[in-house]
Amino acid sequence: MEGELRELPTKTRRSTRTVPLPPICVHVLRAHGDRQAKERANAGRLRWQDTEYVFTTGVGTPLEPSYVSRLFVDLCAKHGFRRVRLHDMRHTCVTLLLSLGVNPRIVMEIVGHSAIEMTMNVYGHVSLDSQREALGLLDDQLGTPTNDQPKE
Repeated sequence: MEGELRELPTKTRRSTRTVPLPPICVHVLRAHGDRQAKERANAGRLRWQDTEYVFTTGVGTPLEPSYVSRLFVDLCAKHGFRRVRLHDMRHTCVTLLLSLGVNPRIVMEIVGHSAIEMTMNVYGHVSLDSQREALGLLDDQLGTPTNDQPKE
């Protein structure tokens, strides 16, 4: 049915997987669960709809994706950030992990890519700072010329 929220299977078999979370995310999700338990109690047994979703409306029903996107845009504006899409956070995560020196194969597994080329070519943005750091490492290996060495 047109315009109706539907649950669909994951894109690939690899999409159904265990995703490890950093402790900060676990902390935030636990706090969310506590708030959701209060919403469940406030809604009452007759109004609350039990689902397997982590994020729901105040009565337990699934959230509309467009609503979540609007909330994210509003949150960015509230905090003075430029407008970005929620999906851009995935790009940011991959870029940050790679810039921290995390092995690309590990990053690939975290985000569920089937090929490392996708991780590196589409998501792996090389920052100017990373380039400078790499050249600094090269300079350390080659050594800085002293005044007695001929200049080219």
